[in-house]
Amino acid sequence: MSSETSSHKPRVAVVFGGRSSEHAISVVTAGAVLAAIDRDKYDVLPIGITTDGRWALTADDPARMAITDRRLPSVAELAEGGDGAVVLSADPTTREVVYSEPGAVPKALGEVDVVFPVLHGPYGEDGTLQGLLELSGVPYVGSGVLASAVGQDKDYMKRVFTSFGLPVGPYEVVRPREWDTDPAAARKKIVDFAGEHGWPLFVKPARAGSSMGISKVDDLAGLDAAIEEARRHDPKIIVESLLRGREIECGVLEFEDGPRASVPAEIPPVTAHDFYDFEAKYIDSAAGIVPAPLTDEQTAGVRALAVAAFDAASCEGLVRADFFLQDNGEFVINEINTLPGFTPISMYPRMWQESGVSYPELVDRLLEAALRRSTGLR
Repeated sequence: MSSETSSHKPRVAVVFGGRSSEHAISVVTAGAVLAAIDRDKYDVLPIGITTDGRWALTADDPARMAITDRRLPSVAELAEGGDGAVVLSADPTTREVVYSEPGAVPKALGEVDVVFPVLHGPYGEDGTLQGLLELSGVPYVGSGVLASAVGQDKDYMKRVFTSFGLPVGPYEVVRPREWDTDPAAARKKIVDFAGEHGWPLFVKPARAGSSMGISKVDDLAGLDAAIEEARRHDPKIIVESLLRGREIECGVLEFEDGPRASVPAEIPPVTAHDFYDFEAKYIDSAAGIVPAPLTDEQTAGVRALAVAAFDAASCEGLVRADFFLQDNGEFVINEINTLPGFTPISMYPRMWQESGVSYPELVDRLLEAALRRSTGLR
């Protein structure tokens, strides 16, 4: 092996931002990841995706990616080079990244060894970016196309869990065609669900995260506004009944010998908010309790369920699994997140910190796991 080859450091492209409503949170997450990557071990290339879908070279400046005075950051503020765009080749024989500007000769930026995608929501977390990376032959952190798509769509996620015998709460789905053909019947479907399971309900976009577009509906009077808000984020919506109990979260991380679960955390009732919404998560910094005050039996049970959910959806790399511990003592899976938030206050890194895996080690383990895997069928 030549000295040039032996001294080569893997090059990590941190891809963030994106076209979804979770753009700003992705930028915040990227700032934390960029600050944690070991620069003695990896070369880093930050690539931001603007809200209109342009891939841009960005400043490697984590301080500018934080929420400041309740103001959310954006890729547009970090982009360098005017209207230039970054292109990743779909040719698996090369991992070349090219930068092009209007009227200029494209500039090769070198090859990328691994991608750390920190995009949340559609066009990033849902399998679309993962499909591009599979075509390009570039390894990446996190789940593949199928698991990413399942993890993004709360409808099919619950169907997969049910097929594996995992516990989920009552829900109803209203698809776009139902609204287009007969909105009155679609609305009645929700009202009938409320009649069976009771108010309040949670009306959610089926394929969004970070609590975007979610409304708690206490009665019929608030239903139409909640539906409109959810459909503003996604034409497909899901309606869930209120599960009375404690909100428990658990992280899953891929180790060399397989997935392991972290200590669980509890999200306490948020008195200033109606539920654990976007403002509570990211603006007002609602604090979770880590580790969750559970019995040994409950802790073992929820950790086993988290790994079972990880396996059921064929996940890779990492997952945050969210549960309700009901008043009857039974756990119900609410959802999984295949690319959970990595902001400084995010629960996933906090749970692993408490489990003995520091933030920099967590980032390093995810990159190493990605580099161990090949693209394609596996």
